[in-house]
Amino acid sequence: MVARGGSFQGAVSASGGSLTGKLYEINWLLPTLVGVLGLVGVTMIFAATDGVWRYGAFQHFVRIGFGGLVMLAVALIDIRVWYRLAYPAYAVGLIMLIGVEFVGLEVNGSVRWLDFGFTRLQPSEFMKPAIVLALARYYHDLPAHRVSHVAGLLGALILLILPMVLILRQPDLGTTLLLATTGVVVVFLAGISWRVIGFASLFASVAIPLFFKFGLKPYQQERVWTYLDPARDPSGASYHITQSKIALGSGGVNGKGFMRGTQRQGEYVPENRTDFIFTVIGEEFGLVGGLLTIGLYMAVIAVCIWLSLQCKEMFSKLLVLGLTTTFTLYIFINLGMVMGLAPVVGVPLPLISYGGTVVLAVMGGFGLMLSAHLHRGIELPRTG
Repeated sequence: MVARGGSFQGAVSASGGSLTGKLYEINWLLPTLVGVLGLVGVTMIFAATDGVWRYGAFQHFVRIGFGGLVMLAVALIDIRVWYRLAYPAYAVGLIMLIGVEFVGLEVNGSVRWLDFGFTRLQPSEFMKPAIVLALARYYHDLPAHRVSHVAGLLGALILLILPMVLILRQPDLGTTLLLATTGVVVVFLAGISWRVIGFASLFASVAIPLFFKFGLKPYQQERVWTYLDPARDPSGASYHITQSKIALGSGGVNGKGFMRGTQRQGEYVPENRTDFIFTVIGEEFGLVGGLLTIGLYMAVIAVCIWLSLQCKEMFSKLLVLGLTTTFTLYIFINLGMVMGLAPVVGVPLPLISYGGTVVLAVMGGFGLMLSAHLHRGIELPRTG
């Protein structure tokens, strides 16, 4: 759990320095690793689209480049600005989710996008960093003795439940679960008592079966049953998982070689440039390629955790750890889904899967982490 303490008034802060000084003090290992993952995405999207540059690889390359600029711009902004914008950012995300309810664009049976004419945005992706910002500020302002109090817990629950209900209605079960898990982790790190955790666990043991029965749509329930028994409908509900496993297994240790994946060429694995892009990595680069990709992700996570350890303020620590949790959940849910270890819920592989909103949201999140680290010597106010 994150300990509350005084501010850190050391010489490490770059908040008062020049733009050049701030750029010099940024932890460049994180942007470098993020950039490498983005280029892996460009390469694998290129392969997934049969080597046609304009079918996604070029767009992903541009988005990674633009996302990198966004990341650096966010990082250079004073952490006090992000502290003040935490609740407004949450409110904007909530308004966009409400907008989806009324004027959202339907794609493949789900209404998750807002169409602005020149581009489409998925508000649920922006809500992921926004909810972490809001919760980090909430617990930064909340006195320590109220963290486990009913009133303190109620405020955090309201912040979480409002976007979760709207996202579940789209319907988007994967993002709803990711948001809920991130929120629970932030609440835990804020210092909630073990007694409350015990009560919450008992409540969850009753609520989860009820939610499965009455809260999920029939096709979502079918995905869970398919996960528990993949052989129940190999040509229907189990098709994604079955073909994904075949593609991964066919790659062996070293893979079939770049652009030589037969499962990919035969288009047996649906959505292989988005949610199931890891099957292209596994088939064409084998176990070695898969482990190297996972290793890159683990390196990013390790750097993020190290950044959090350098921060002294509650807001900064919870912000970095909350965003790291979101990024980690992206990875584990997607890989679990592709390997048949989790139900198919439509969570992309961050920085590698094709998708513009996800790239911007993830890059913006990394920018917030870098800002927290860069301005770690600044004392933040408490308004609670």
